Amino acid sequence: MNSQQDALERDVMSMLLAGSDPTLETLAAQFRLAQTAKRENTGTGFFTEFLLPPDAPKVAGEKSFSFGDVDAEIDGLQFGAGFVLHVRNGTINCLEGYSYEEPWPAGIKSYRLSYGGEAKRDLSKLRAKWAEG
Repeated sequence: MNSQQDALERDVMSMLLAGSDPTLETLAAQFRLAQTAKRENTGTGFFTEFLLPPDAPKVAGEKSFSFGDVDAEIDGLQFGAGFVLHVRNGTINCLEGYSYEEPWPAGIKSYRLSYGGEAKRDLSKLRAKWAEG
């Protein structure tokens, strides 16, 4: 990945983990300890798997769930991109980035992130999604 792709990933994670919520705070603490275990380019996006130390804090109940309320406008993508963070057994597992049926750009020049087109996120929708699993 190029440095702009790395910056995109860090900025997406920062937005995904932002907010005053115990689950988000725990996941953010995990991300500060995380190392990248593996990155895979799929042609229409990417998967980044994380490795955490065994003593990393876990989400209460060690739940497994996925969420992704961050979207991106990216130069080179007509329809933009979306992202999903996968949490398994209470720890961050994988960040998935995807385009909408078009090739992922070889180099990202610029991007703009939002919460589904909005400046602020709806934490109640996130909490409902987590409850679903």
